[in-house]
Amino acid sequence: MGSLTQNARRCVTRTPCTTSTCKAASDNIKIGNVEIKSCLALAPMAGITDMPLRQLVRKFSKNCLLTTEMISSEMLMQNRPDEHEKITVFKNNEYPLAFQISGHKPFMMAKAAKILADKGASIIDINMGCPVKKVVSGGDGSALMRTPQLAADIVKAVKDTVDIPVTVKFRLGYTASEQNFMEFASLMQSAGADAMTIHCRTRSQMYSGNADWGAIAQIKKEIRVPVFANGDIVSPETAKECLEKAGTDGIAVARGVLGQPDLIYRIEHYLSTGEILPEPDIVQKIELLKEHISDEIKLRGEKVAMQFVRKFYPYYIRGIRDAAIYRGRLVTETDFNRVMEILDLIAKTETAAI
Repeated sequence: MGSLTQNARRCVTRTPCTTSTCKAASDNIKIGNVEIKSCLALAPMAGITDMPLRQLVRKFSKNCLLTTEMISSEMLMQNRPDEHEKITVFKNNEYPLAFQISGHKPFMMAKAAKILADKGASIIDINMGCPVKKVVSGGDGSALMRTPQLAADIVKAVKDTVDIPVTVKFRLGYTASEQNFMEFASLMQSAGADAMTIHCRTRSQMYSGNADWGAIAQIKKEIRVPVFANGDIVSPETAKECLEKAGTDGIAVARGVLGQPDLIYRIEHYLSTGEILPEPDIVQKIELLKEHISDEIKLRGEKVAMQFVRKFYPYYIRGIRDAAIYRGRLVTETDFNRVMEILDLIAKTETAAI
């Protein structure tokens, strides 16, 4: 099987992007004093966008904005390095890198932001979109869309404390009848936000249904800072469609990178050239998964890592024959060598079937 680089040469040309979309892909986006040489960002995902995953994304996309997992401001202020060090660790090749914080107390969010700015963050991103019950019930995440003045106070407190850009990620609203994203975006901008990302679902939708990219189509008429659209971006084609419907400066890719960490690079290539690069074949995906597992072990130790990576197996092997059987074997296996044997078997079996 060829490498990903070799596969990239065997492009499948589709209908070229519109001029405006291709221009957006090649233009730099400036967030405060940080210049992003791409219109793509890796969206933050709790328990997902740790250093190993970010390293895989950066292996392909050299310029997109990367974002850490959500970091609780309260946890950070409790000075418990055993809990937050694995979330905040990073490598220099990850720049530009945003650190995302969550919380609802302005003074604590400001202190947390200062710690992370001193640690080396390019940007501080504030989570106002997480829909998870335990987060929302504490007044964090999407709950802040129901307390917009408090949300603005948080942005202002963080902005007054750090000398790096401050961004905000939020949703269309809390429920379908509370879609206040336009007013919320304006308030965040007035409070000092240097950019914002909008997940095109409401909190009540969680991750169900379809992201409504068209809902925010008018936002750039009101908001002058860069805006990224987020939700359901799983391929170069959906990325192009999202940009065209949302009319935003850029897009933030989240779950789409699971099992295909090269996706952001393939989107960048498509938006710039109109060419669709082939997805990695199963052998290449297995090699990426092995790299992912090895990096998690380096970060967490084998025992913890082998449990942690179970969530990723379905994404790397989806679409192959007997995927459910292999998945069942992988998620119950805790021995690194046995997992490698199963992955080698998958690659060998799939190669023989081609």
